[in-house]
Amino acid sequence: MLQPMRTKFRKAHKGRIHGVATSAAALAFGQFGLKALEPERITARQIEAARRALTRNMKRAGRVWIRVFPDVPVTKKPAEVRMGSGKGAPELWICRVKPGRIMFELDGVNDATAREALSLGAAKLPIKTRIVRRQA
Repeated sequence: MLQPMRTKFRKAHKGRIHGVATSAAALAFGQFGLKALEPERITARQIEAARRALTRNMKRAGRVWIRVFPDVPVTKKPAEVRMGSGKGAPELWICRVKPGRIMFELDGVNDATAREALSLGAAKLPIKTRIVRRQA
């Protein structure tokens, strides 16, 4: 699964996801893409599950680009622990996704295969998405 090699800080604030995406808002590499329509935190596991669904459906033909990277640590406290005594240990990695962000891109496959693969990948994600196509 994706996670950073090293980070400047071990723990991060939760924060809020405001506004629309300015970076990675247009297709840059492939012919087809999966665009987020809602603000949400996407975990490394969800990104990996979507990537597997894409590549398996494409039967490893074509090429997949992952345009999101989980670089924010999320902490959790153990079950049934009393309140207080500090913040929990880092448990998983997430990526904050704004609406309009292209999360995955595909190339080298036909229209039908790309749409099927992207819809299967979108089913693994907790947000509404749209399949976008490069205007030729």
